[in-house]
Amino acid sequence: RPAHPVGRPPSRVKRAFPDRPLSGRHRHGHNVTMTGAIQILGVVFGAVLIVVGVLESFFFRDQRFHSIFLIEPKDTAAVRLWTVNLGFYNMVWGAGAITGALLLGGANHQAGHAVLLFACVAHVILGIVLVVSERRLWVSGIGQSLLPLVVAVLLLL
Repeated sequence: RPAHPVGRPPSRVKRAFPDRPLSGRHRHGHNVTMTGAIQILGVVFGAVLIVVGVLESFFFRDQRFHSIFLIEPKDTAAVRLWTVNLGFYNMVWGAGAITGALLLGGANHQAGHAVLLFACVAHVILGIVLVVSERRLWVSGIGQSLLPLVVAVLLLL
């Protein structure tokens, strides 16, 4: 017979996170391993957004990225305003996704869940809009939507 009821430590033991159940599950329903996987995917998603944002803001003139942006050299001056702005939008979205992913594993996991889920759902929608508005960018649309779709589904399980 155990010295204490199952799932409860003896009263003399101080727990680092007393608000978390001992079963290895967070209050949001994911086990610790699943939460870690979601966090990693969320950080990767955020990092990709930041890299794309840097490319959009600072390298849109570089013809090596023509297949991504479809910007002709003669048009770079005309599109500078929106590419720089869009790039910074993506960098901020990426920082938000990373913040949500990091919060997901801590005491503020509900806030992290909400922030990461919002960023993911928004980018699934934005990827669809990208493909609908310019069919030649279907690869970019899939790239923009696929990982956030996976993360959103995992968050909602």
